[in-house]
Formats: sequence, structure tokens, C-alpha cells
Amino acid sequence: MTPLRTALLQGPGGVPGSTADSLAALDRAARRAAADGARLLVASEMYLTGYALGERVAELAEPADGPGAGAVSRIAAEHGVAIAYGYPERDGDRVHNSARLVGADGTPLANYRKTHLYGGFETARFTPGGTPVVQADLDGVRVGLLVCYDVEFPETVRAHALAGTELLLVPTALMRPYEIVAETLVPARAFESQLYIAYANRCGTEGEGGDALSFTGLSCLAAPDGTVRARAGTGEDLVAADVDPARVRASRAANPYLSDRRPELYASLV
Repeated sequence: MTPLRTALLQGPGGVPGSTADSLAALDRAARRAAADGARLLVASEMYLTGYALGERVAELAEPADGPGAGAVSRIAAEHGVAIAYGYPERDGDRVHNSARLVGADGTPLANYRKTHLYGGFETARFTPGGTPVVQADLDGVRVGLLVCYDVEFPETVRAHALAGTELLLVPTALMRPYEIVAETLVPARAFESQLYIAYANRCGTEGEGGDALSFTGLSCLAAPDGTVRARAGTGEDLVAADVDPARVRASRAANPYLSDRRPELYASLV
């Protein structure tokens, strides 16, 4: 099976609230990623609108099949590259912090709503999702979706591993001073659950004054052996590396954490 070359777009995506700028940057990144042989491009959490939106979250939220989704599908089809990205999703009166995956022909493949909301900003403005494992098949690779804080819970990543996920996509908005998550925790999660993790973060500063947020960057593609196959710096970047399902199978054979589990001992965890 041909490895799935995966690109990570690290950037603010434009001024918070400027969806047009975010889409233009995504189009440029998709063109570059495709030229590098990538068949999948992963963008950050709340990519379409920016993260530090304050009270504008509800105003800028749109349905999963809204105009932003249509624009991303057209970009994917034009460049022949699948795209995963974060956005605020409106569903009736509720707003979710969501991630969406579209195929290289622009076809919608999966939509995931963040299940673990972080901090007062998110808990006040978003409704948490209730489906922990959302998956799709992409070029023969079983792909799953989480968003940012979700990956910091070992249970969510393990649930994906047990459901057969080989590549976990994690659009992210990790802030300073939590660089340890990108540098240490994500590779550890990939190793302990024996899968690839594509962790695509924001960078730079959003917001003003005391509400300003500074993002760490450090996007990475971590492999099931715990190594980091691609790592971005702290500024805008586009990095890529291969995801090889054969390496997942070999690593799971060499490190049989999943098969050596004893669920009968873990009842106290739930």
C-alpha cells in the first residue's frame, strides 16, 4: 500500500473572523502540498474563522454544509488533496467546535464535534460533542478526528486505536506555556496507542490586551514508534511526511500494548 503523504498547515489562517483570508491561505497551502506529493492537508482548530473570536463565535458559526464547507471542498477538488480543518459549527441553537474532513474530490467524509472543551471561553460558547470516535477511510488508511484538548486524554486516543484508527487528525489551538503537549505528550500518545497523530497547530498571537492568546506552533506528525516524522517551528509553516499503514502493523506487533490489555481490571476507570 502506498504511504499517505500528509501535510500540516501551521498558521493563524488570517485575521480572526476573516474567513476569506483563511480560505485564500488554505488554497495556497493545498497547491504547495499537492506539488510536494501530499494527498492530505491538515489545518488547525477553528481554522476558517480564527480562534480568539470572543462573542463573535455564534455570529460566524455555520452549518457543516455551509458556504465555508463548500469553499473548502472546491479547494480540495481543484488541487486533488483531501483536507481536514477546524471551524465553528452551527446546529440549530447550538454551536460546536468542530473538525471536518473532505476527500480529494471534495466529497465530505467526516465531521467531528470536540468532546472535551477547554477553559471558560469554550465552555461558555460551545456545546460539547457526544460521539468520541469519528472515522473515515482515506486512500486505504483508517483516519480518525479529534480536536486539540481531546488528545490530552489518553482514553480518547485509545478509543480510536481500539476502533482501528491508523492516523488520528488533530486540528489544534495550543497556547503558551503548554509546549510540553506538542513536544512530549503527542509523541507519547502515538506510541502508547500505536498510531500516527497529525497535530496541526495555530501560531502567532490573536486577540487584544488581556484577552490576547499566544499559540505555540510546533505542529507535528508523530509515528506509532514515538518518533516525530515532521515538526514545524513556532511561525507559519507547512511540513509533510509519510503515513505508512505497514509501519502501524509492524509497530503494533513489536509493541503489543493493544493486545496485552486486560479490560477486566479497568472497571474503576469508568
